[in-house]
Amino acid sequence: MQLKSTRHSVYLCNYHILFIPKYRRPVLTGKIAEKLKEIFYEIADKYEMEIIAVEVMPDHIHLFVSAPPRYAPSQIVKYFKGISSKWLKRYFPEFGVKGSEVWTRAYFVSTAGNVSSETIKQYIEMQWERENEKRNQS
Repeated sequence: MQLKSTRHSVYLCNYHILFIPKYRRPVLTGKIAEKLKEIFYEIADKYEMEIIAVEVMPDHIHLFVSAPPRYAPSQIVKYFKGISSKWLKRYFPEFGVKGSEVWTRAYFVSTAGNVSSETIKQYIEMQWERENEKRNQS
C-alpha cells in the first residue's frame, strides 16, 4: 500500500466494507455479480477512490477501498450501496420492483493501514516521553 496525495493532503485511508442484500438473499451470482463489480469500479473512479480488492459472494459483498480523507466512511458506503442499487435495478429488472430495496441498511466498516494499532499507540507514547525528556533537559 502506498501513500496517496491530493493538492492539500497526503493520506493512507483504507477501509474494509461489508454489506448484504435485503433479507440476505443469495442473488449476487453470475451476470449480476460481474456487473456489480463493474459498477463498483465506476463508482470508485468517479469519486477518486481505489478498489484494492472486491469479492462479490452470493449473499454479501467485501470491498477493500482506499479513499481520500474528504470522505467519511459512512459516505463511502452510501455511494457504493446507493449508486449500485440504482444501476442494478436498471440492468436487472427483477431488482426494480417498486418499493424493493437491494441492500439492507446495515453495513460493517473497518479501517486498515500499514501499521497496527499497537504500533500507533507505541509511537504516541514515545512522543510524550520525548516531550518530557526535552523538558527535563531545559
